Amino acid sequence: MSDIVVCSFYTDDAYYRKEAKALRADLDKLGVEYVLEEIHKVEGQDWADMCRRKVPFLHSVCQRFPDKKVFWIDVDCRLLSLPDFVRNSSADIIGFQRGFGSSLTIGYQNRTRFWEPCFWGVGTGANARKMMADAAALESTSSLKATDDYFFEDAWRQNADSLTFQLIPGACVLGKGDPAFNLESFFVFGSSGNVADFKGKVEQHKGMTKPSGRQRITNLGKRLLRGLPQSVARRIVNIADRTGVTAILTSNGSVGETLSRRTSTNKVLRAGFDGNLLELETYASLLNTGGVTTSEERATIAAARTFAHYSSRDSANTVTLTWWARPFPGNFGDWLSPLIIGNYTDDRIVFHSPTAPIVEPHLISTGSIGRFITPSSIVVGTGISAADVELHPKADYVSVRGPLTAQHVVACGGPDVESFGDPGAIMSRIFPLSRSKTNGKTAFVRHFTHAQIPMRLPDHFEELSVLMSAPAQIADFLGALVTYDRVVTSAMHVFIVCQSYGIPCSLVTFEGFEDNVHGTGLKYGDYALGVGLETINPSVVPLDLMKFSFASIERDDAVSEKKKDESVYAIRLGLSNLESRR
Repeated sequence: MSDIVVCSFYTDDAYYRKEAKALRADLDKLGVEYVLEEIHKVEGQDWADMCRRKVPFLHSVCQRFPDKKVFWIDVDCRLLSLPDFVRNSSADIIGFQRGFGSSLTIGYQNRTRFWEPCFWGVGTGANARKMMADAAALESTSSLKATDDYFFEDAWRQNADSLTFQLIPGACVLGKGDPAFNLESFFVFGSSGNVADFKGKVEQHKGMTKPSGRQRITNLGKRLLRGLPQSVARRIVNIADRTGVTAILTSNGSVGETLSRRTSTNKVLRAGFDGNLLELETYASLLNTGGVTTSEERATIAAARTFAHYSSRDSANTVTLTWWARPFPGNFGDWLSPLIIGNYTDDRIVFHSPTAPIVEPHLISTGSIGRFITPSSIVVGTGISAADVELHPKADYVSVRGPLTAQHVVACGGPDVESFGDPGAIMSRIFPLSRSKTNGKTAFVRHFTHAQIPMRLPDHFEELSVLMSAPAQIADFLGALVTYDRVVTSAMHVFIVCQSYGIPCSLVTFEGFEDNVHGTGLKYGDYALGVGLETINPSVVPLDLMKFSFASIERDDAVSEKKKDESVYAIRLGLSNLESRR
């Protein structure tokens, strides 16, 4: 990497010094030359003023290294690698599009800037360096209250017609990619929270196109919520969830799809919800024969078939069940909900989205979806992932995941719930499997938000995916798990089913990515206490597991049969209560 240099700076405070240390370690591992400097605030300067200093700083690095490609990276971001297509780029400018957007939305649709300046590279050509010089000249003479984004954008607009450029796919940002594609996620976006604080207070360019009405409403709502006390904002979000406003504002198709393909995809999904198998396969066939199906379309078809598996049952009665269905084709832990409930009833199981409004009686069970409990909910084993949500006090609480959720029910004015247990702990009752002989290997199973973290695994590790929804796939997954000597996982419900079967298991999270899974960590201890086991939190492990020992963090305890009986009883009682309210 002798022809490139990476640069950044940081202020002399604890947060940014810590981030600089992590970034420096990344760059040392990569063996790349870098300029990483500590700068000091002048009295009266704020965060926006410090960001502005990126412009002359980057220009100075370009002048210092005229024959090297210069990459800027915000100090609180991470660089896990530097792929060939990035470091060998011949473009004048290379970077992510604003918002890490898709090439199907290239340019200024709903945006005020072209580039996402947290990471981008400047080539060695005269036109590229002229853009940097123009940005620096403007910054040095302007009295506007603006950050670096403004000056870089202005220089880009002035020079764009003479510049070659290359967009880095948004999927290269950790957590944004599709695991179905073999694309390295090398960049980790970090945020100190200052951007939100200064939004509307610094100068911005105007977008080339106007945002949609839905986007304008969403942006206005976010601004209003930021100005309200947390307790008030929490209640407003809760009302939006229950009335369906959240679902309306956050639903969108992939821009660039043709209307006919989007329509067919939606009809596939609708047919799955309704249990209309003929219509589902008709529109799936149209998608498959009308062009190359996208990964999103294939995942939607797979999920629709699983919806139909439950909703097309031969029964005149229905059970409306709330669970978190996305990301398609489904996440193992979330899709345990219809599988478990379906094991104790022959009725048709109809999906209800957590964010959609509902007044009819319905079950809400497996998962950390307590936030979406409504007055008409019958709650069986549901939990929360953080204590900053409202739990409706008038729901029918048959059981909850554990005592921490129960305490929060009471804090929100609800009843004293005394029955605990995550329904996932009874999977050994639904699929009785023996562990008479194991294969001498370790199963490595990540939470789907960890799927693209670059890991180094020992030879005896075999990786299994949690992206599934069909009962047959879940059965095969469990059948595979019991054949391994042990399991290492960052997915809570994989850990839970291991404790259902008594499979030795280590619950982990990954160094530098502890916040990928939503919540405060409350749910882990809540689950363990709810099934009568020792409390637990994920252990932080490095990305290189070649020499890591799991001996001290492995658990081999199992959920008791008595506790499984209690959970089964709660499920049957919940179904009975639903039947009585029809």
